[in-house]
Amino acid sequence: MSVLLRAFSLGEDTLTIQLALDICRGDLPLKISSATVEKLQANRDIVGQIVAGQDAVYGINTGFGPLCSTRISREDTNQLQTNIIKSHSVGMGDPVPDEVAKLMLILKLQALCQAHSGIEVATLRRLQWHVEQDIIPVVPEQGSVGASGDLAPLAHLFLPLIGLGWVKEKGVKKPAAEVLQAQGLAPIQLGAKEGLALINGTQFIAAYAILVVEKMHNCLAHADLIGAMMVDGLLGSRKPFLAALHQLRPYPGNQHVAQRLYQLLEGSDIIPSHVNCQRVQDPYSLRCMPQVHGASRTAWLHLKEATQIELNAVTDNPVIFSDGRTISGGNFHGQPLALPLDYACLAASEIGNISDRRSYLSLMGIADGVPKLLMQETGTNSAFMMLQYTSAALASENKGLCFPASADSIPTSLGQEDHVSMGSISGRKALQVCGNVEKILAVEMLCAAQALDFHHPLKTGPYLEEVHQEIRRHISHAEADRVFAEDMEKSLQLIQDKSLLRLIQEDSLGSPHHTLFESY
Repeated sequence: MSVLLRAFSLGEDTLTIQLALDICRGDLPLKISSATVEKLQANRDIVGQIVAGQDAVYGINTGFGPLCSTRISREDTNQLQTNIIKSHSVGMGDPVPDEVAKLMLILKLQALCQAHSGIEVATLRRLQWHVEQDIIPVVPEQGSVGASGDLAPLAHLFLPLIGLGWVKEKGVKKPAAEVLQAQGLAPIQLGAKEGLALINGTQFIAAYAILVVEKMHNCLAHADLIGAMMVDGLLGSRKPFLAALHQLRPYPGNQHVAQRLYQLLEGSDIIPSHVNCQRVQDPYSLRCMPQVHGASRTAWLHLKEATQIELNAVTDNPVIFSDGRTISGGNFHGQPLALPLDYACLAASEIGNISDRRSYLSLMGIADGVPKLLMQETGTNSAFMMLQYTSAALASENKGLCFPASADSIPTSLGQEDHVSMGSISGRKALQVCGNVEKILAVEMLCAAQALDFHHPLKTGPYLEEVHQEIRRHISHAEADRVFAEDMEKSLQLIQDKSLLRLIQEDSLGSPHHTLFESY
């Protein structure tokens, strides 16, 4: 667990990306304090006054979207809230990962507990129960346009509140009504404003942003590590990573990566072995890692900072203040996350693109002692040739996913919602790209480890040597063709479980910028 909290106090404590992940993964419990309950009840009382009064307030005593001028009677206000959950449950496609749906619940709880949405405490207690019992609603991945909130996915998320839809219990998909009955629970009867408060918000986009921040960080950290291995494996120079060079163009991301690469290669026996070689300079995929990886680090930082704001934001509409004011605004609009997600998607793709170039480079036989295709006996052996085909296919797939979803906007709601963010698509694409990049890096890691083997008995730097030995404990050196898909899966597992990063204690590599780029 990232900080010493006994429990996270919804609406009072500041939610971070790591804390959201801790809660989601069962490492940190939730609580709603008595002070928050008082604020929620006071805010709820204002909704009651609006229902009893004569003033029209959007979504409380009016219809929704283009029906905002249609007045709803006091008797029908509750039915209006149930109907909005039903009518907006129009998602299609495969279900989102359970972790995404659970993060959506956590983020919605944090937003509603700010006491600006007029929600009943009992409704929040039921949402808290879903999180604590790990009974997770089934949410289709398609249907949100990322403005007026993530309406369709959030409606599906909350169908179980009213006894409809589906949930996952211990990984098994079941009708929500069946699970509630087995637990002795009745469906929630939604009151005025509650349905609208539940489905207005950016929690679908933000949940994906959390996972993109985590997975992209893993890609960036491994890209530096594996890239450094490839520098030594291909007899490259570490001079392009000297601090003096990067002080002349002082982007923090570039400086951070350069320092990491320089330190990872510190103490290498391989570097002095080719000090008098004829190579004047290395190809860009080796030499320009600080500039390329560093720019992607900057994009990651932008997304992290935007996501951090979103986790503690009120993205409902209308917003209800303690002095009785209600404001209909646009806090539900996903643009503040859609743009950083599209930027991060491109930046992650570039990490995969340059990694594939390094894998290709390693097959060319450009370094003394390292054979073409990374194997001594070729002809009957195709060696490592086909691994790079997969890397190339994944890199190309990522390029196709880089078109920014936020560049598009299709009007909805009869023109009431005439500009939308499409941020939900931005989030889904960015996470898919990051998953592909992990696979591309898994290929490069196999190539880099194989290249380093040919320099034995010379050793790379102490950090990298330990990493190389750990890789070899799981994946042996290849002297002949075999089913390389099995090696690729083992390599991917090493990247996904972060064991190599823990081995070298990534944060201890020392950089003045590590607090920016190494934590979330």
